[in-house]
Amino acid sequence: MRTYGDIWLDKNLDAWLLDNIEPHVSLRLKQLFPRIPKTATCPYRLQNEPMMAADLDWFMSRYPLKIDAEDSAALKGQRLLFEQQQAELERILLPDYTPPAYIGIRPGQKVRHYQAQAIEILRARRALLLGDEGGLGKTYTAAAFLCAVPGALPAAVVCDAHMQKQWKEKVEAFTTLRVHIIKAASPYITRVRKGERVKEPYKLPDADVYVFAVSQVAGWTEIFAEGMFRAYIHDEPQSLRTGKNTRKGAACRVLSENAEYRLGLTATPIYNYGDEMWNIMQFFDETVLGLWEDFVIEWCRPVGNGKQRIHDPKALGTYLREQHAMLRRLKGDVGLELPKVSRIVEHVDYDAKAVASIEDLARTLAIKATTGSFVERGQAARDLDIMVRQKTGVAKAPSVAQFVELLCAAGEKVLLFGWHREVYDAWLLHFRVAGLKPAMYTGSESKVQKEAAKQAFMHGDANPLIMSLRSGAGVDDLQHVCSTAVFGELDWSPGIHQQCIWRIDREGQARPVTAFFLVTDDGSDPPMMDVLGIKASEAHQIVDPHIGVQSTEADTSNLRKLVDRYLSGKGAPAPLRDEIESGERDLFQGDGEAA
Repeated sequence: MRTYGDIWLDKNLDAWLLDNIEPHVSLRLKQLFPRIPKTATCPYRLQNEPMMAADLDWFMSRYPLKIDAEDSAALKGQRLLFEQQQAELERILLPDYTPPAYIGIRPGQKVRHYQAQAIEILRARRALLLGDEGGLGKTYTAAAFLCAVPGALPAAVVCDAHMQKQWKEKVEAFTTLRVHIIKAASPYITRVRKGERVKEPYKLPDADVYVFAVSQVAGWTEIFAEGMFRAYIHDEPQSLRTGKNTRKGAACRVLSENAEYRLGLTATPIYNYGDEMWNIMQFFDETVLGLWEDFVIEWCRPVGNGKQRIHDPKALGTYLREQHAMLRRLKGDVGLELPKVSRIVEHVDYDAKAVASIEDLARTLAIKATTGSFVERGQAARDLDIMVRQKTGVAKAPSVAQFVELLCAAGEKVLLFGWHREVYDAWLLHFRVAGLKPAMYTGSESKVQKEAAKQAFMHGDANPLIMSLRSGAGVDDLQHVCSTAVFGELDWSPGIHQQCIWRIDREGQARPVTAFFLVTDDGSDPPMMDVLGIKASEAHQIVDPHIGVQSTEADTSNLRKLVDRYLSGKGAPAPLRDEIESGERDLFQGDGEAA
């Protein structure tokens, strides 16, 4: 039989190597396997994994390659394994699938069919990113999985600090599992004995589930490396989107590598750019997207500054679903669809003098952001972002507070989102003068204070509840008293806005949810509204490709938009404009995301 080259399995590299491929076959190979760079020369390397083996075996049916008997058996064995795995996973997702009974679920509690399907997918794959829409009970799915698979205990749950208590309450109310909240940032605690500080071991009590705050995990790396925890569950793992280059990321990677089962729970895995998906998937299924170099070649196009844009987000989302590495269901898919959220953009009055007061400094920073040294450009852009966003929030703070006051007077419980402390202070002053009792749930409050504010809002007369845009992800039960969200300040990421809305758009919500975005015609709001639409397009196509959001080919740099706002029409002399244009290319090829 005619062959077109050679193929063999390199066990040291755990990769298939292809050599002596004829030129016309090489062109076809690179078209079908984009992980091979277009400029690469033989030998080519492809990762040894079941899906790759299935594709290679299929390719060789058209272009036979010379392979010895042992490697041929290994290739066909991997292909057969892939086909068996896919058939079983597809069977689990059929509507008439009957899941097994689960022990350890408390009387009166029930594991829903779609939750059981996720449990069985995770049991089979041992790795899953569960992206169900907010409010579909991902916490309960995780808890039921731990009951269903005794080999998954003990388990480590990693979540935001404010979610530790909620995780303990939900798991213990739903199952008979014993839960312990970790109270120290390392396996040692410091006590004062006879006036001296003494370090003692943190004695872990006997439990099934140990709940860590993400801020604690760095100090527990050595314990994670011992393999004590058989399952690793991470609530809202988008905090790992920068990968293992942070202390928390490195610790979670060790935890992941030493766990038998890995589960990520988030409906918004992407906050900014699609290449974040590779970093996140490394903690749960490090093989599905291949090596970083392979991922970049196959899925991305560079936009500078080390950032990568997904060139076909729909295809990536479809691929992750077809590999059952990500499971995503909407409320409508499981018969729990709530009325659609009404998103209303209201233009409010603002203090033009407050915005005008920073015009000169903003313009100076904008110029430095395009003409200074590399360090100066980055710092100037960040300073511009912080200053303009804060001043914009302060300038419209009276109008935002009046708007919220009217909603409260009409009997509405209001969830008010903001970001800057100076803006919070302006709101608080207005509300207290108006006789309202605002509660705070921001980065300045402790876990105990946040919980007290939540309870006062739900069961007392506290209203509104002022919540930081990036605090409270996953908080439950607010939907029982509140259906109105107001965004007094904006975030650069549309994923943050969606997370905020899901705090009240959850099962148990009895009324249609309304989200008001209060914006001005000046300051940082116009460029932010522009960028938010672009970022939302890419994220939605990966997570929800069936929605059909059209991608937008445009400069998506958030700080570029802000800099342009203060350079356009400002009368910069021609030589300065030339200098700006020559300097801005390096800075603005990336996204310039603010810290």
